Amino acid sequence: MNKRVTDIVAYLTWVGLLIAFVMGDRRESRFHLNQSLVIWVATTVIGIVARWTPLFGWLVGLVGGLFCALCWFIGIVNAVQGVDKEVPLLGQIRLL
Repeated sequence: MNKRVTDIVAYLTWVGLLIAFVMGDRRESRFHLNQSLVIWVATTVIGIVARWTPLFGWLVGLVGGLFCALCWFIGIVNAVQGVDKEVPLLGQIRLL
């Protein structure tokens, strides 16, 4: 897969992220692979925290889920456009 396809596939699902990481152009797409991984990890953590937070867990899940959805949308739009631009707040985290 070329860089643009790898960037887009990385944002689709966990499976897409794994496929992009294994079969894609890792060197060129490292930025978007990292962004996607950080968004998916944040979504998972927010889901766990929302599930185990008494009383206001639904609010944590709603606000956190909307924020992660917004970051995902910004990330996939940037990948389609071929731009390496960080998503808000989560974009500064480096896992890869």
